[in-house]
Amino acid sequence: MNATANAYSLDDMHAVVTGGGSGIGAAIARELVDAGARITLMGRDGAKLEVQRAALGGSGAIHCAVMDVADPDAVAEAFASARDALGPVDILVNNAGQAQAAPFGKTDLALWQRMLDVNLTGVFLCTQTVLPSMIERGFGRIVNIASTAGQIGYPYVAAYCAAKHGVIGLTRALALETATTGVTINAVCPGYTDTPLLQTSLDQVVTKTGRSERDARAALQRSNPQKRFIEPDEVAHAVLWLVMAESGSITGQSISVSGGEVM
Repeated sequence: MNATANAYSLDDMHAVVTGGGSGIGAAIARELVDAGARITLMGRDGAKLEVQRAALGGSGAIHCAVMDVADPDAVAEAFASARDALGPVDILVNNAGQAQAAPFGKTDLALWQRMLDVNLTGVFLCTQTVLPSMIERGFGRIVNIASTAGQIGYPYVAAYCAAKHGVIGLTRALALETATTGVTINAVCPGYTDTPLLQTSLDQVVTKTGRSERDARAALQRSNPQKRFIEPDEVAHAVLWLVMAESGSITGQSISVSGGEVM
């Protein structure tokens, strides 16, 4: 991979986006494809991945691999499929995630473990799969989609906050381990973003509190000083900046995309 030859574009690069079938992952995939990258979309729902593949143009430079990021065997198989289809992975965007709310006293071990498995262990497994090859080739970009929940605390999502704080800790540690290798590792931390995952959170608020959806939306938007939800494309733009060859001095960062909620 010749970084100089790819200045201001992602031509000849292979990017993997987990959770690439919808929401932030789909927006990131679109941004990377438009910049010239070959893309592997990964996720649990094969039908969603194929819909997204078609939306991106359906070319041979777009590959789909069904897997659960918390399943080590499935991760290994999916990344082997990606390498066979499109070559070594230059860019990894760890976007797959899940949020579930519960008061801490009602957070059972199953919920706790599920939040850690999907949001933190999945990042560990996918990163460990691609990192040796990136180091060997002297170039790589890893971006972990964390959350403002990894930078500050929120009530009723202790397990999710713990997992996302773990993602930022992992990002910082690996950035130092790989600082002289040509690989950068960063986190992007969106606030409440207008995605299907947000709709799930809104539904939970409505069910648990009896509020209308309009009131629930307004309550969540108040956490953003701009009084709005983040758009998936805004997160995708931040990711694109971080994966460019010209961003080689940016590593170990947790960049908040939150309208000023986290400074």
